[in-house]
Amino acid sequence: MTPIVLTPILDLLDLAGIALFALSGAVLAARLRQTFVTMAFFALVTGVGGGTIRDLLIDAPVFWIDDPWVAAVCLATALIAWFTPVRWWEGKGFAYADGAGLAAYAVLGSAKALAYGVPPVPAALMGVITGCVGGIIRDVVAGRPSIIMSPELYVTPAALTSALTVAGMVAAPHLGLGEAAAWSLAFACGFALRTAAIRWEWGLPSYSGEARTN
Repeated sequence: MTPIVLTPILDLLDLAGIALFALSGAVLAARLRQTFVTMAFFALVTGVGGGTIRDLLIDAPVFWIDDPWVAAVCLATALIAWFTPVRWWEGKGFAYADGAGLAAYAVLGSAKALAYGVPPVPAALMGVITGCVGGIIRDVVAGRPSIIMSPELYVTPAALTSALTVAGMVAAPHLGLGEAAAWSLAFACGFALRTAAIRWEWGLPSYSGEARTN
C-alpha cells in the first residue's frame, strides 16, 4: 500500500473537485431556500461523498478526516453561495464547472485506487464512484431525481476519464511517459465529452423494450 499517493497535480485536482461539487450542493440548498447550516451540510456531503465511499472501499484512510483544508473548502463554498445571488449560478456555465469537477474527481479516484494496489478495472470504477456518488447523495437528500436517472451523458464522461486514467498509468512506464501526461489527457477527454453533452444535449438511448409479463 502506498502511504503517499497524491502529487501536487492530484492535490490540485482534489481541491478543485471538492470546491466545485461542494458549491453545487450549496447552490442547490440556496435554491431550496434553506438555512446556512443546511447549505453547509449540502456542501460537505456533496464535496466529500464520493471520495469517502472510495476510501472505505479501497481500505484507505478517509481523505478529509486528517486534512484540515477539505472541510474549510466546503465551508468557504457554502459562504460564497450564501452571500451571492442564486442567479449567478444559473445556466450552463455552472454545469460546465460541475463537469470539470466530475473529470477531476474521476482522475483522482482512479489514480488513488491504483496507488493502493486496486486492480485496473475496479480502480476505474473507483473513479466513477468518486466523481458521481457525491452528486447522488446530494440529490437523494434534496428529494429530487438524480442526474444519473436521465439519459444525459454524466456517468459516461466519468467512466471515460477513469478508463483513460487507468490505461494511461498502466502504459506510461512502457512508453517512457510521466503519469501526469496520462492524468491530463484523461481529464481533457472526459471534460470535453461532458462539455459536448451539455452544449448539444447529448444522451444515451433509453430502454424501449416492452416489459415482460408473466
